[in-house]
Parts: sequence; structure tokens; C-alpha cells
Amino acid sequence: MEHFIRTFDQQHDVFISRAVGIDQNIVDSTDPDYIMRRIRERYLTDSTVTIVMIGRCTWARKYVDWEIASTLRNDLNNKRSGLVAIQLPNVPDSAKVPDRFNDNLTAGYAKYYRYPTTAGGLESIINEAFEARTSKGNLVINNRQLFGRNSTC
Repeated sequence: MEHFIRTFDQQHDVFISRAVGIDQNIVDSTDPDYIMRRIRERYLTDSTVTIVMIGRCTWARKYVDWEIASTLRNDLNNKRSGLVAIQLPNVPDSAKVPDRFNDNLTAGYAKYYRYPTTAGGLESIINEAFEARTSKGNLVINNRQLFGRNSTC
């Protein structure tokens, strides 16, 4: 993920990284509602597209599930973001995706991609997800219970 950020944010300026989990202290609380609010405030407030980097155990991480859930909300304070997943280069094609992401992939709102090879390729992915916020917003599925804890990978 650090290579992705360095390449496409810092070197090519395709997007602005607001990666949840890069800093180790995401939110110091055990209250899910508070944590969700802080994720929205610190990472998603002015974002328009959320990119989920798919690694071997991404599907099992509670904060990934919570970030996706927050991304899909569309209310007065939090506008929905586009949603894409990008498979990390060293991850097999059979890698599992988070269930909440898969709901939206199956419904046609989210998209799944292999790791982009060019800045233009990533820019196209982001633009398509940006447009989906309005053109496909009616397809969003966000009714799962939030992960209470990480699953075993």
C-alpha cells in the first residue's frame, strides 16, 4: 500500500491519500458509533472515492468493514463516496474481498480492479467511481452489521 501511495499520490498526483490505518492510532475508543464518526471526520469527510486495497487478509479487518460502511453512507453530514477495490500485486486472484464490498460489487455499485500499471489507468478507475456516486447510488447495499472484531484470516 505504501508503494501505491508513493507512486500514485506523491509522484503522479492522481489522488490525495487519506489512508485509514497508516497511522497506528486510528481512534482510541471501543465505542463503534464514535469510531465510525471519527473515521468519517478524519479520513472521509471531503473524500469522493474510497479505494480498498485488497491483500490476503483485508476481508477480515474490522476497520476496513467500518470504512466501507462509512463510505456508503449518504446523509446530511456525510456524502457517499465511490467505492473501488484494487488487488495488491502479490495477492492471488482468489483473494477474498470484504463482504460489504462484495454486496456492492454484486449489486453493480462498486468495482474490483487489478493493480493499475499507469497513472492514467488509476485516474480512469477513480473517475468511474466518482460518477457512480450519483449514477448508481440507488444500487448501494449497506445493511450488514458492523464487524465487532477482526476475523481470523
